[in-house]
Amino acid sequence: MLKWFSLSGIFTEIKRIRWPKQDEILHSSVVVVVFIVFFGAFFVISEAAIAYFLRLIGIGV
Repeated sequence: MLKWFSLSGIFTEIKRIRWPKQDEILHSSVVVVVFIVFFGAFFVISEAAIAYFLRLIGIGV
């Protein structure tokens, strides 16, 4: 059997992993939330602008 496929091999690989620190996780989470809010607002504003222009030319309801 392969060594890395054994239970001891799995634990050895887990110890090699560089797990992110709490401040790195917080920073990444803040970046993700900011992008979600930004793109959410962008798409809402874009949809409202398109709907307005379509109503302006008589296509929208």
